[in-house]
Amino acid sequence: MTDSSIAVLDIDGTLIDSNYQHALAWYRALRRVGEIYPVWRLHRLIGMGGDQLLTALGGDDLERRVGDRTRELQGEETDALLEEMSLLPGARDLLLAIKERGHRLVLASSGQQRHVDVYLDKLDARDIVDDWTTSADVDASKPAPDLLHTALRKIGASPGAPAVMIGDSVWDVEAARKAGMPAIVVRSGGFGDDELLEAGAAALYDTPADLTKALEQTPLA
Repeated sequence: MTDSSIAVLDIDGTLIDSNYQHALAWYRALRRVGEIYPVWRLHRLIGMGGDQLLTALGGDDLERRVGDRTRELQGEETDALLEEMSLLPGARDLLLAIKERGHRLVLASSGQQRHVDVYLDKLDARDIVDDWTTSADVDASKPAPDLLHTALRKIGASPGAPAVMIGDSVWDVEAARKAGMPAIVVRSGGFGDDELLEAGAAALYDTPADLTKALEQTPLA
């Protein structure tokens, strides 16, 4: 198997319909530490790693004052919403289709280990994918490219090895660009086509099912 046959997939928002639950979890966590931000602003940052989200939202001061506590509470709030998160249409079929074409497959998540475990169970993916990442694997998450580099290392490929990223947000696309990967995007992240294309997305699809049907027109043919 060569480095050119690697697919790196985001989980949250790409395979699991979870972005709006995460926005609510951040909103509720911030309220618990006395900070109120509109949910739409939080949604715009979902897909960015939790280590960077609060600085992007409220600057260094917000991160310094409540960063660690808010992340802890956001994890608790997410725990309460996990049951509401469902697979996006065709999510598991996409994984199977990629593997059937002989590609190596690694899931790149910056989520907490206990949440990633739930997602893997929902996808029934442990025997399909070659490996996966969690927030414990990197110091800097998306839009930094570190998570994608780590995903490659998990399967024995070096950073910079030819690979394709599949995600749902501008942060996925930005991380892929920095890692030297083309990015295929599903629209479930809630970003506009113009934003995704301007960020550098190579192709856009409504759902994982739509991407599966079009795999022959992508670098994963």
